[in-house]
Amino acid sequence: MSEHYKQKILSFYTTHKRMPVYREMMALLGLKSKNSIHKLVTKLIDEGALQKDSSGRLIPNKLLGEVPLLGLVKAGFPAPAEEQELDSMNIDDFLIRRKDATYLLEVDGESMIDAHIAPGDLVIAERATTARDGDIVIAEVDGEWTMKYFRQKMGRVWLEPANKNFKPIYPEHELKITAIVKGVVRRYGK
Repeated sequence: MSEHYKQKILSFYTTHKRMPVYREMMALLGLKSKNSIHKLVTKLIDEGALQKDSSGRLIPNKLLGEVPLLGLVKAGFPAPAEEQELDSMNIDDFLIRRKDATYLLEVDGESMIDAHIAPGDLVIAERATTARDGDIVIAEVDGEWTMKYFRQKMGRVWLEPANKNFKPIYPEHELKITAIVKGVVRRYGK
């Protein structure tokens, strides 16, 4: 029965881009009391389908399901292959380590094109206040926001684009790291 409830919650999450609150779950699932919802939510948390973020809000965990992992595909010369389901993989688990500290941003601009990050892509950013040399960061530099490589050498820091048509950014007053890019999602076609 909880599988049926999970699917209804997934549908709500997909449509509204947020988890339903208890009152919405009561209407959605046809349950009469908040106590019933609380028991269901506790069960879904125990099963690993839901979890709570650092502020106590519900977020999907494995609610979005898994996708079959069929094997390897050659990106070089063609080779014979057989489709064989090896395992399954939860995309969230693959892309996101810390759900409560992770968010998506849509890319606007071409300064990171040589890092294979193009306009319209979504970057998966994980909140952080420090970075290592070479990390791709989301940063506020002198009051403006950007995404670039973080560079540090001999006590000096700057942001470096991945496009020769753009110049490095050396902060005049302040450089504040807010996140590190952990992945890129690109959709092909419609």
